[in-house]
Amino acid sequence: MTAPLTIALSKGRIFQETLPLLAAAGIVPTDDPETSRKLILDTTQPDVKLVIIRATDVPIYVQYGAADLGVAGKDVLMEHGGEGLYEPLDLKIARCRLMVAGRPDQQTRSNRPRIATKFVNTTRRYYADQGRQVEVIKLYGSMELAPLVGLADYIVDVVDTGKTLQANGLAPLEHIADISSRLIVNKAAMKMKHARVKAVMARMAVAIGP
Repeated sequence: MTAPLTIALSKGRIFQETLPLLAAAGIVPTDDPETSRKLILDTTQPDVKLVIIRATDVPIYVQYGAADLGVAGKDVLMEHGGEGLYEPLDLKIARCRLMVAGRPDQQTRSNRPRIATKFVNTTRRYYADQGRQVEVIKLYGSMELAPLVGLADYIVDVVDTGKTLQANGLAPLEHIADISSRLIVNKAAMKMKHARVKAVMARMAVAIGP
């Protein structure tokens, strides 16, 4: 029996926007991840499974071969580092921007400002590349609160509409990267399951368009 092709996805916006692309490749989940308690979903193709995990875990599952393919935001991939992965397709979905944000009139307390973020590695790289010294504080959520209570001078976070920043008296100040979701492939799977992986990629690429 052929080993199944396993695709790692995260719930929410990325999953919903990936569904039409998967459907173009003939892959439709038979369960709704929003209502099902299953973490491994069957699809209309008996040899293709979907694993539903946290967004930040998708590249880890693909890197170590627990999933053959995955869909992850470029922000997550930048933070992960991309080891053990191919990133063959920009799916052009779940678009946003990775930004430095803070109070528009912020006066930095020192020449080594504090930056609150969950993107610790990306933030350190960004400032190091510019020769600027910062102190990075890792947070897991509610980034916008950090400058308001004096925990940090600035934050680094993904920005979609900017309405949450605006509602909290913050504004985007520096652009780090444009973000969209990417198809990622385990390097071993690309060799061992080459024909099947390439077929999925080709059909998704047609659905994405030019």
